Amino acid sequence: MTLSNADRTPPVPFDRIDRKILFELMRDATLPVAQLAERVGLSQTPCWKRVQKLEAAGVITGRVALVDPAAIGLGLTVFVEIEATDHTPEWRAAFAGVVADYPAIQEVHRMAGEVDYLLKVVVSGMAAYDAFYLDLTHRLPCRNVTSKFSMERMKATTSLPIDTETA
Repeated sequence: MTLSNADRTPPVPFDRIDRKILFELMRDATLPVAQLAERVGLSQTPCWKRVQKLEAAGVITGRVALVDPAAIGLGLTVFVEIEATDHTPEWRAAFAGVVADYPAIQEVHRMAGEVDYLLKVVVSGMAAYDAFYLDLTHRLPCRNVTSKFSMERMKATTSLPIDTETA
């Protein structure tokens, strides 16, 4: 189960060096410790200990390879807006169970406003999306499902905007 932002404990205070480490690792997690240490102004051992501390605290949650979806045949990105039929714990649990079953769903956000949930879905093309849509709407009762197709990805980053300047 993923915790919502409201359920998480307040963040551990980070100093500027911790934030620099995070900034550099968000840009390139394959950096050798020696290079990372040089970029943040530490020697290797203290730098590595800080990285381990950030991992143990759950700040660094993983290290991954970023892949261009189109390069592996996943050329269609769809943002799917879902309005729930009701807002009961049972419907939310059913929703969580259903969306967990789909590898094509890259992100799920519970929203404020007119739409209850926003999904980011990545598939090979329109036929694959249609099959996904038909299966999803068969398995999950929804008041409304609206699909918005991405025409062009103009910016994509996994780096969060972290302050590396102030103390």
